[in-house]
Amino acid sequence: MGLIQLFRLRTKRQYLLVRAFRRRRQLTPVRDRTAGLTAQPILLFSTLRNERVRLPYFLAYYRRLGIDHFLIVDNGSDDGTREYLSEQPDVSVWTTTHSYKRSRFGMDWLMHLLRQHGHGRWCLTVDVDEFLVYPFCETRPLRALTDWLDSAETPSFSAMMLDMYPKGAMHEQPYREGQNPFEIAQYFDSGNYVISRNPLYRNLWIQGGPRARLFFSDRPKHAPAMNKTPLVKWHKSYAYVSSTHMMLPRALNLTYDDQGGERPSGVLLHAKFLDTFAARAAEELARGEHYAQSNEYRAYREGIARERDLWCNWSEKYVNWRQLEVLGLMSKGNWA
Repeated sequence: MGLIQLFRLRTKRQYLLVRAFRRRRQLTPVRDRTAGLTAQPILLFSTLRNERVRLPYFLAYYRRLGIDHFLIVDNGSDDGTREYLSEQPDVSVWTTTHSYKRSRFGMDWLMHLLRQHGHGRWCLTVDVDEFLVYPFCETRPLRALTDWLDSAETPSFSAMMLDMYPKGAMHEQPYREGQNPFEIAQYFDSGNYVISRNPLYRNLWIQGGPRARLFFSDRPKHAPAMNKTPLVKWHKSYAYVSSTHMMLPRALNLTYDDQGGERPSGVLLHAKFLDTFAARAAEELARGEHYAQSNEYRAYREGIARERDLWCNWSEKYVNWRQLEVLGLMSKGNWA
């Protein structure tokens, strides 16, 4: 890469950091409990809107993994989300009614909080429907993973997003508050993934799964990206470029090993496809606050009108992380 291109990437990173700093005024603290954080907590960052029904299980899941504190931006919820979060002793919550789209889909807000509270700490950035699975997660807390990453001098950890879905029509299997969503959304596509490398940012770009198969079958290159780097030992100079799909500096995207070895990686089980999905897709399409003029949600609406069952003959029922490793969807690498 030439000096001019390197300069442009550095300039872009500075631009993203300045954007986040300027957007800080859009955030109003509802409950800021960060003053009581220990020296080295593991933090979770998320932006959400009207997710009250999902929150009890989401918080419980990540508490079990070992998250010490949640830093959450509520984007104008009116379903009790903000009030519920403000009552949780391990949650700090900020609110804003500003445009999700104009804040780079919430990343400007989160990057300000990451810079302010995450510097020198392990930070997990996920959506409320994403659940991290990593090698040995049933028996080893998240701190065991971050301690190993520290010892290996590895500041970032990748996770492929895996769309989970039920067998049968989504609307016939109602989700109740506090329920494990994977009691309903038990299946995933074990294949049907295309991987390429971004020549500029050097990250792997993954597409496929049921969204590509059903909603973007006529334009697979427009299917959502499934690659993410959600877990990072944050530094105030870091920046997310596009959601958590890629980062600057570029070295943080090198979460794979191209020298014949193998690095640990995880999976984000994606619980989007529940009975609430159709109403959410219609709402978000009407709001127009998502990427590319909400084309993704337009595809969802059209796809749901044709087919409400995402299951197919090649669907596989989820068992555990070892199953995902055997299928090549994640790796324990040399972490034993």
